[in-house]
Amino acid sequence: MPDIVIKKVKKGGHGGHHGGSWKVAYADFVTAMMAFFLMLWLLSSASEEQLQGISTYFTPETVSQNDSGSGGLLGGISLAEEGALRSEFGAPAVSIDIPPPQTPDEREAIRVAQMEEQQLNDAREELRKAIESSEELQGLEKNIRIEDTKEGLRIQLLDEDGTAMFPSGSTTMAEHTKGLLQKVAEIIEKLPQDISIEGHTDSVPFNRADGYSNWELSSERALATRRTLSDLGVNTDRFAKVAGLADTDPLMPEAPANERNRRISITLLRGTGDRTGLEAASENGDAGTASSSPSQAEPAEPAAPATQRRPTFSVPSQP
Repeated sequence: MPDIVIKKVKKGGHGGHHGGSWKVAYADFVTAMMAFFLMLWLLSSASEEQLQGISTYFTPETVSQNDSGSGGLLGGISLAEEGALRSEFGAPAVSIDIPPPQTPDEREAIRVAQMEEQQLNDAREELRKAIESSEELQGLEKNIRIEDTKEGLRIQLLDEDGTAMFPSGSTTMAEHTKGLLQKVAEIIEKLPQDISIEGHTDSVPFNRADGYSNWELSSERALATRRTLSDLGVNTDRFAKVAGLADTDPLMPEAPANERNRRISITLLRGTGDRTGLEAASENGDAGTASSSPSQAEPAEPAAPATQRRPTFSVPSQP
């Protein structure tokens, strides 16, 4: 009788061999996720111009509507117009202008400009609030005009509704004008920018027998403003220009005889405050936190220049 052989086959259990295909699939998944998040990061850091270039790259070209030829050379388009032959089925070339990296000096210049712009904006807002909240200056809000110009922050004290900054024909300012200048000095005394002062008149002739005219009147009013600001604590080294312009630069050119053309312009000149002065002003707090007492305002000590700049006092020649 032949021997009977019985083979037992063990089916897979927890100890069976599963193979390595799942590892390949998992590695592909991880790689795809890394690529996905890398793409998200690149898109978030790209500029608007770069994103526009990518969008243009993946946008199909417009199909030519020319009925003659193939829309290329046979369709009447010259090489000079096309610039070069290109495949009708290929993606268009994309040119992305990437700005060169900024040098440390350029980054510092941008930082200083942003710091100065913020300080001038703060000064404008704080001066507006100071005028509006002052009981002594109630009703004089209309006589002060604050604007941001290419030259800098301009503060103008102007005649309005019969309220004059100076009596007619006089260079002695009114008491309410001194009150306005007190608020101006409180805000600007701790800022480092140079200051320009200009006097303006209307077009009404002002002539005396000795030849005294609107030119001399506007100049002397500008000088009186400089003296008052200096007495209120503004460092005299900051006055870069004091000028009388008579009626040559009216606020209302369409009405040269209007009273609003009679004014004093005080401008904080943009770009004249060095980094040391700007940072010192920032450390002392916002412009609006400046003390109302001139004696408490210690101006920042500037770096010693190679040559001492002298302020300009000018009286334009009468045409």
